[in-house]
Amino acid sequence: MSIDKKEVLRYLSYKNQYIDEKLNNLIDECIVEIKSISKPKYVYDIFNINKDNGYILENTNFTLEGENIKEHLKDSTKCVVMVATLGSMVDYKIRYYEKINLTKALILDACATTYIEYICDRIEEEIKEIARNEGKNITFRYSPGYGDFSIEVQNNILNILDGNKRVGVTATESSILIPRKSVTALIGFQIKEKKNINKCLSCNKYESCSFRHMKEIN
Repeated sequence: MSIDKKEVLRYLSYKNQYIDEKLNNLIDECIVEIKSISKPKYVYDIFNINKDNGYILENTNFTLEGENIKEHLKDSTKCVVMVATLGSMVDYKIRYYEKINLTKALILDACATTYIEYICDRIEEEIKEIARNEGKNITFRYSPGYGDFSIEVQNNILNILDGNKRVGVTATESSILIPRKSVTALIGFQIKEKKNINKCLSCNKYESCSFRHMKEIN
């Protein structure tokens, strides 16, 4: 498993500035450290979607609210619900460096964000293979907080996956995932050909997102 240094730099808002040897070595050091302290875990389950009276995941009490998630799954009869995490040690190390070396804390945070996204991409490939065996394709992953899909559904997702017991992920009263470097998402199974859609377009922070602007520049 690898951590893309270019992505790390993007999360650090890098704009082709000069990076001296000391800083470059620190970034490399943080990449190695994140890989050494991370304990990636993930779990997902596949649910049929009952659309007779709203969008309900069968055998759960989880009703999907919001026009954006319904649009996302409109051509899907099944839905994968997933959670992935890097583990609690990553949070501990970032907090530790915030007290003694803020620069390293920021770089470590960017490395962790890059790594959890990489893990999610690999999970998505695994799910794509399952769908392919059923003669279907998949949508891109859609997380709470995108568009009008409320972040408050985090506990619903963790409850139906038994996320705390299976991978050690919980959510605070304000729906923040703990450990922080964790991701929940939904992926639809659909017969239609997958469209090459930029998932950032569905995010309610699309217009103001500095990471998007950086990616476009690079």
